[in-house]
Amino acid sequence: MRRLIGFALALGLSASTAAAATDIKFTLDWKFEGPAAPFFIALDKGYFEAEGLNVTIDTGAGSRESIPRVATGAYQMGFGDINALIKLMDEQPDLKVKAVMMAYERPPFAIIGRKSLGITDDPKSLEGKTLGAPPPDAAFGQWPAFAEVAGLDTSKITIENVGFPVREPMLAQGQVQAIFGFSFSSVLNLKAQGIAEDDIVTLMMGDHGLDLYGNVVMVNTDFAAANPDAVKGFVKALVKGYLDAIADPAAAIPYVMKRNEVLDAAVETERLEMAVTDSMATAAVKANGFGGVDMDKLAKTMEFLKISMGVSANPPAPEKVFDPSYLPPVEERMVK
Repeated sequence: MRRLIGFALALGLSASTAAAATDIKFTLDWKFEGPAAPFFIALDKGYFEAEGLNVTIDTGAGSRESIPRVATGAYQMGFGDINALIKLMDEQPDLKVKAVMMAYERPPFAIIGRKSLGITDDPKSLEGKTLGAPPPDAAFGQWPAFAEVAGLDTSKITIENVGFPVREPMLAQGQVQAIFGFSFSSVLNLKAQGIAEDDIVTLMMGDHGLDLYGNVVMVNTDFAAANPDAVKGFVKALVKGYLDAIADPAAAIPYVMKRNEVLDAAVETERLEMAVTDSMATAAVKANGFGGVDMDKLAKTMEFLKISMGVSANPPAPEKVFDPSYLPPVEERMVK
């Protein structure tokens, strides 16, 4: 009898614990590829579960497109470009989204071209060329500001709207001379198209004067107000996932490949390693911890966004855009 009572109590406790878990639907910015590994590490290693969360993760359609998903409440949280978020907040002051964790301290915004098509390490080589640009692409969103800081004559450059699926193939076939994209995505996709590494030129916007932040974890503000502990738990768990991925990119890739078996492990490891070096574990992150922002830098980026995205003369305050109160203590966020 005691065993039966104990078993019943255990079942009741288990059911109660499950019932108490908070559901969070999360939208990524893109496909299940190497840079998404931290999310699946947090899921499969039980980091989310340990925080009382039941998390589901879906693919996205671009780092700007994920923002409306969160704003409407279709997803409680998501991953997207902070610059596009600032633009939308400027247009819609009551937008129900805010950023709570910085993932890409240095964005992977790039223009990727081919030496054999006349592109060099000098941005001026883009003049006289045709550039392929998917309209929702976050790198393309920064084109006006990049063109200004790089001193380009845009009247000599043709922009051709292209879809994400044909972006790299068009460059590989020589239909355009360069494309906009994330460095760790487009470069490796080009190599997969058979383009030799020494023929690929990557013009990182951050290397040519455009000092911005990149992708952040966002939350619906109504959800955050009603579930602050759940948001804190999510961020805490995801920081662990990121630190694991940064420490050992190769070991992180199997967590993604479980969801996308057509991936090539070596390619995705290289993709994640590029993301770690270029965007996740920058000098600022190593000095100050993963996930936070410098509010002064965030304020300065808005000056660029006035040029690139038409942000108004009175953009949203940095403190409204990014809320650091959901981050765990800095000692739990240091990159080793």
